[in-house]
Amino acid sequence: MDIWTPLRTTTQARIGLGRAGNSLPTRRVLEFQAAHAAARDAVHDPLDVDSLIERLAEIGIDEPVRVRSRATSRSEYLRRPDLGRSPADLSGLRNTKADIGFVLADGLSPRALTDHATGMVDALVREFDGRYRIAPPVIATQARVALGDHIGQALGVTTVLVLIGERPGLSVADSLGIYLTYRPAPRRTDADRNCISNIHPPDGLDYPTAAAIAAALVAGARQLGRSGVALKDWGGGSGEIGCGGVQLT
Repeated sequence: MDIWTPLRTTTQARIGLGRAGNSLPTRRVLEFQAAHAAARDAVHDPLDVDSLIERLAEIGIDEPVRVRSRATSRSEYLRRPDLGRSPADLSGLRNTKADIGFVLADGLSPRALTDHATGMVDALVREFDGRYRIAPPVIATQARVALGDHIGQALGVTTVLVLIGERPGLSVADSLGIYLTYRPAPRRTDADRNCISNIHPPDGLDYPTAAAIAAALVAGARQLGRSGVALKDWGGGSGEIGCGGVQLT
C-alpha cells in the first residue's frame, strides 16, 4: 500500500505526489491546474449581492446596507489595495450607537462570502444571544479589511466584525476570515485587530466554534477597552483557534 495514502487524509496539502520519470504524474499535474483555476476564479468571480441579501433575510436580522470601496473595478482593486481600504460613499449609513457591527466584505475571495457568510452570521447572532445591540449589516464590495474601520465609525458601533474572503490558495479557495476591531476608526492598524481565520467547514473551522471565539474576543475587548495585540486567546497558536476565552495583557 502507498504509505502516503493515510497521511493524505490528515491534510489538504499536496504530499507524496510521486513521479513519472523526471516529472510529476499526469494526474497530479491536472489536479494542480484545477486547483490553480479554482483559486483564480475565486478571486475574479463577482459577489452576487442580491442573492446574499435574500439568504441573510432568512436569519431575521435587519436589511443589509450596500457600500463599495473607491476601487471601481476588480482589476483596479487588485492593483490598488489602497483604494480597497477607503469608502466611495458612506452617506447611506446611519449612526446606530450599537454594540456590534457586521461588515460582509468580498475581499480576495467573494466565493468565501457566498459559501459561508450566511451560516457564519447566523452562528454569531445565536452566540451573542441578545447580549448586544447589533447594527444593520453592511455588504462591502471591492473591499479590504481596513474598509471596516470607516464603516464601523460611520455606524457608531463599539466593535466591528469584518467577515471577509481570504486570499485563495491551492488547497482552499473559499476560506472566510473574521477581523475584530474595538472602537473602529480610520488609521487603525493590523496591531489593533484580532483575526479568526480558516473558516470553511467541513474541512476548516466550523461556524459555532468561530462564533464562540469571536464572542470571547468581543467580551475581552470590552473589558480591556481595546483589541489587537493586547488581547490574546487562551489557546494560542495561529488563527485564534482553540480558545475558550481570552487573555488580557
